[in-house]
Amino acid sequence: MKLIDGFFRLLEVLLVLLLAGMTIMVFANVVLRYGFGSGIDVSEELSRFFFVWLIFLGAIVAMRHNMHMGFDLVVTTVSPPVRRALLTLANGLVLAVCVMVFVGTVQQFHVNATNIAPVTRMSMIWVFGVLIPMSALIGLMAGLRMVGYATGRLTGIPKSGREVTE
Repeated sequence: MKLIDGFFRLLEVLLVLLLAGMTIMVFANVVLRYGFGSGIDVSEELSRFFFVWLIFLGAIVAMRHNMHMGFDLVVTTVSPPVRRALLTLANGLVLAVCVMVFVGTVQQFHVNATNIAPVTRMSMIWVFGVLIPMSALIGLMAGLRMVGYATGRLTGIPKSGREVTE
């Protein structure tokens, strides 16, 4: 469990670094443009790339902490066996979407790898490739939760910021 906690801590640090990098680049570009009539072309493109990574890596951390938006009115009012069935179905659907995103990203890998960003000249797989770890990790978490609810190991309603067991 320490290894997993360490991995997610590292992911959170990476999110902070991405946000800080994006903020610094945008701020520096604004100051240079309005103060000195110049700018750093690379910063616009890189800040966009950082934002994409920030969103998808943040989705992984949010999944771990049950912080994604959800509509739990039905889940909270039904009996525990029905609740388990609904949560099993919900996590199964999340897993199915993650599989589709993963497969689609892998199928488009060559297209994105050969497509070059106009300013940085980076391969666009550095931007869209984040979908591979995002779909794999969120899919893994959803799959484990689905199995947990299906087997009865997990029974409670997911609480934000805490484990889903009661």
